[in-house]
This record gives sequence, structure tokens and C-alpha cells, in this order.
Amino acid sequence: MKNSKQTLILASSSEYRRQLLQKLQIPFTSIAPKIDETALPNEKPHETALRLAQEKARKIGSEYPNALVIGCDQVATLDGEQIGKPGNHANATKQLQKMRGREVTFHSALCLYNAATDTMQAQVVPYLVRFRMLTDAQIENYLSKEQPYQCAGSAKSEGLGIALMERMLGDDPNALIGLPLIKLISMLQNEHIDVI
Repeated sequence: MKNSKQTLILASSSEYRRQLLQKLQIPFTSIAPKIDETALPNEKPHETALRLAQEKARKIGSEYPNALVIGCDQVATLDGEQIGKPGNHANATKQLQKMRGREVTFHSALCLYNAATDTMQAQVVPYLVRFRMLTDAQIENYLSKEQPYQCAGSAKSEGLGIALMERMLGDDPNALIGLPLIKLISMLQNEHIDVI
């Protein structure tokens, strides 16, 4: 990172987010924040995502007081109802059956926390996905090949999951995977860090 003596930390254990951040070719460390990710009562999905991204960044920032910390969280919704990580094959099957032919909104929250100055930039970057009218056999074939049981919405758009999708709409395709790089680059520039 040019113009910075601060350490950059990605507050995440996600391999997908690590791979996305590596695209920027800047040095960073990944540390899992280990927080309770339960939504609060009456909390809207985008509010949940934003709060969790901020909590993750603050948690790691409290342990590394001279760091710039990237916090991320993503909540998927169908008709305003939150769709979590399926966790297993049966739940993933139900999710994809429910989503077929319908539009899902992925609320990807991003936070850049400067632990040294106790300042924070945060924003939710939405991404819309319309799923194809999938047959049960297509759903079964997909799940047996990719097993996306730790992905909100039961699909990996960066892999075979792209075959499930009919249309995608948003400002940054990286947001769908969980780390909105376009917005992150702007946030880093606000911290006087030039990626290129």
C-alpha cells in the first residue's frame, strides 16, 4: 500500500473474500473476528449486514490499534425475508426451490475502520439476482457438484452457480461474492491509500 504505515486487516475467515482482496495486490492479513451474527429483533436485512460488518471491524480493531480493518457481511433476502447459509444439502435444496424464477437481493455491507483514529466508513452495496426456473434435477445436479452450503442463497456465482442465474444487476459484481471492491478502493483513497 502506498502512503501508509498501517497494517491492513481483513476481518474475515472467508476464502472468497481473501481471493477478492488479493486482486488489489496490496499486502493484508486475514483474521476471523468471531462475533455473534444473529439478527436483532425487527432489524431490517441491510441493517443486520451493516451492523455486523461494523462489529467485525471494531472487534479486530480493538486488538490491533494501529490497523485499518475491513469488515464485511452479507445478508440475502427473498421478498424481504432473510435467507441464511443453508448449512446442509436438504436446506440448500429448499432454498433453491423457493428462489427459482424469482429475484433475490444480496445486501453486501462493507466497513473500513481506522483503529488509530477511531473513524469508520461504512456502506451497503446491494446486488440483485434473478434465478432461472430450475428443475428439481438441475438443483440436485448443481448441489452435488458444488456443495455451496456455507453460501447465503446456496449458490456460488463465481463458480458453477452462475448457471442458476438468469440476470444480475448491481454496481459491483464483487459485491455478490461478499466484498465490494469498487467501494473499498474509494474508502482506501479516503484514507490516503492508493491501490494503483
